[in-house]
Amino acid sequence: MLAALASFAHAAQAERPNVLFIASDDLRPQLGCYGDKVVKSPNLDRLAARGLVFDRAYCQQALCSPSRISLLTGRHVWTTKIYDIGPFLRETMPDVITLPQHFKNNGYFTRSLGKIYHVGIDDPQSWSAPPWHSKKPRYGPVGSAMVAKRAADLKAAGQPIPKKGENVPFYGGPAFEAPDMADENLLDGDTVREALDAMRELAKRPEQPFFLAVGFANPHVPWVAPKKYWDLYRTEDLPLPENRFAPKNAPAFAATTGADFYWYSNVPKDRKITPEFGRQCLHGHLAAISYVDAGIGRLLAELDRLGFREKTVIVFWGDHGYYMGEHNWWGGKHNTYEGATRAPLIVSVPGQKTTGAHCPALVEFVDLYPSLVELCGLPWPKDAAGLEGKSFVPLLNDPKRPWDKAAFSEYPKGGRQGVAMRTDRYRYVEWRNKNGDLVARELYDHQADPQENENVADAPANAAVLERLATQLRAARKPAPEAEPERKP
Repeated sequence: MLAALASFAHAAQAERPNVLFIASDDLRPQLGCYGDKVVKSPNLDRLAARGLVFDRAYCQQALCSPSRISLLTGRHVWTTKIYDIGPFLRETMPDVITLPQHFKNNGYFTRSLGKIYHVGIDDPQSWSAPPWHSKKPRYGPVGSAMVAKRAADLKAAGQPIPKKGENVPFYGGPAFEAPDMADENLLDGDTVREALDAMRELAKRPEQPFFLAVGFANPHVPWVAPKKYWDLYRTEDLPLPENRFAPKNAPAFAATTGADFYWYSNVPKDRKITPEFGRQCLHGHLAAISYVDAGIGRLLAELDRLGFREKTVIVFWGDHGYYMGEHNWWGGKHNTYEGATRAPLIVSVPGQKTTGAHCPALVEFVDLYPSLVELCGLPWPKDAAGLEGKSFVPLLNDPKRPWDKAAFSEYPKGGRQGVAMRTDRYRYVEWRNKNGDLVARELYDHQADPQENENVADAPANAAVLERLATQLRAARKPAPEAEPERKP
């Protein structure tokens, strides 16, 4: 790494701040700083106290790879045209300048550790050194043994091991596990170890600005965290959501999530999640969040120890939302609803005056690209005209200022393309077929129904609202892309 650093040092701009760019997989805004009274997230809460919490931040598609590619290119999914886990971003945007690539082009040393782009679907042009991924297991001993047994059983039966679907050996493991082992012996803890080493190496070149991206696998299912994090909670104390029913009047095809949660070995195959099992799932999910929080605490402590904190912009984000029993959706996203598309976003900037504040403005993940460019004083990339976000830097100075913006998310389902627009009050969704014909609409009034329990698009009293929102959606987005078939996760 030192050799690679040296090759970039000549272009360094010492007055420019560093960027610590932290991502967590499948983390909804379930943190103490977001008002959750059950989760234990002291380190992220401390980061929030030194930064700004965006209360209403939205991803552009509730699926890992499309969301991350959208964020890292500053383009909506209708522009990237990547709706699935599989395509590389250069397949549809060969000449795009990504967010980390732009920093690299302007003298920064950029490095990716863990899951930033989706694992196996990275972009070498974004980074100054090859992306690094831990080889430590996601599972502890019990889960790892179950995965090995599934693989052995498939081999003994002469069956090929598929890359996708229920019979992938990895799904032979449980949905949650609490092994009694050190943080570093599991994947996320090992990622933290590597990140700490990287920060110490970077400290040897203080004149070299860096963009260090650190991605956590948790709390993506399987929820595997060392036992000490499981012991922070008691299963019997965990509350289940009250709205364990599908949104009323919603199109049946739209009101669904992915099937992958049900592929894990200990999840009931009839998909009937009992309250007892649901609480165990919540327990595992919360333990995984606390495991991530502890790792982030170690990163922030080292940043302080090395003297980087006062010259580093820190961004923490989750790639999309998640459902843990709401609408009876377990371990899922894969739709256009609030719980799937709203995600945490915390930004801490040196010299920030609004520390500890909350921002109610609607922001999108495509806004991160122009915001970081502005915060770090970089010139705009040569393809800046293609950026589709809006810099939220003014909100860092005045979180309550007027902010005229809507947030957009989309998802393909069964040959239909759903595009959701979140305004200050409403979530409006249009579903169109491959010919562009409107086949269904959804409307949720967050003033009266913040949990999105009832689609009121067909209520006569909302006709004028529907027309106004439809006009706003047409004006905001580019021509609708051809509908993509529904994909498995």
